Amino acid sequence: MTTEPDAAPGLPASVLRSVRRLTQRRGRDVTRQFLVEGRQAVREALAGADIVEQVIVDDPAKHADLLAGVSVPVWQADEHQMRQLSDTVTPQGILAVCRQLAFGWEALDGARLVVICAQVRDPGNAGTVIRCADAFGADAVILTAGSVEIYNPKTVRSTVGSLFHMPILTGVPLAEAVARVKAMGMRVLAADGEGAPLDLKAAAGELNGPIAWIMGNEAWGLPAEDARLADEVVAVPMWGQAESLNLSSAAAVCLYATASAQRRNL
Repeated sequence: MTTEPDAAPGLPASVLRSVRRLTQRRGRDVTRQFLVEGRQAVREALAGADIVEQVIVDDPAKHADLLAGVSVPVWQADEHQMRQLSDTVTPQGILAVCRQLAFGWEALDGARLVVICAQVRDPGNAGTVIRCADAFGADAVILTAGSVEIYNPKTVRSTVGSLFHMPILTGVPLAEAVARVKAMGMRVLAADGEGAPLDLKAAAGELNGPIAWIMGNEAWGLPAEDARLADEVVAVPMWGQAESLNLSSAAAVCLYATASAQRRNL
């Protein structure tokens, strides 16, 4: 661990100002940086691509296991400063400043399972879908134009580090995203409550090949014109009394079913 000489017991004013800018989207857009908060997320950021530029902790001894061998500046902040930088009610005691990631369509070469989030605007939902995609072995996530900013602190936190495990493309018009994945040989399925039952599709072997799932907006779902871009509309069957599933729950079920079918046919 390398610690700047004047880092303790509080952050220098210049460092505090520069990092605090990243709590706002404008600051993130200008600097092309973002904040990662929490032990697990910082661990994943440090373990992945070389994107961490500095780390801020409340107590270096408490986080010594994460900081061992870290070659970027490590600053110690006091409690008040941590509260200024944290997006949570109770700061988690460790933050990393990271460079923003950038991916092109070549990152999807050979992909077999992709999630397309169509105007998903809730940061917690977007982050949880990314985490589900990571958990079930998806190759990429696409956030279409009109979706939440991927570097929103709540989105980053909700991924719990999965943000660093796969390519995530952002700002892509839905029609372009669908056309691109179809050109790669993927079948495009749209998740909607009025479609063909997912379990019957799995039983018929229709989830075995490369598939891209379109997941619609939390409030209004998937408009008819967007659903028509897909090869087929598929519904998660529900046998209980719940009216519907939320976005991240539906995504988890669809991804699990598809990943299971694909793995059985490797």
